[in-house]
Amino acid sequence: MNVGRAKEIADSADMINVTYEGTQVIIQHVDETTKMARIYSRQDPENEREVPVLNLIEE
Repeated sequence: MNVGRAKEIADSADMINVTYEGTQVIIQHVDETTKMARIYSRQDPENEREVPVLNLIEE
């Protein structure tokens, strides 16, 4: 996924299906400078992680 699309998804009120390593996730924030996204899984919302935007897949 590219940074622009990740930001659109993060800012959207709609629930858009995004996966990281096969797990559905919510994008909380995107850092355009580092191209990293703060995400959490729907199953474990307490476990936030910073991951490369390129590794996110929109389904």
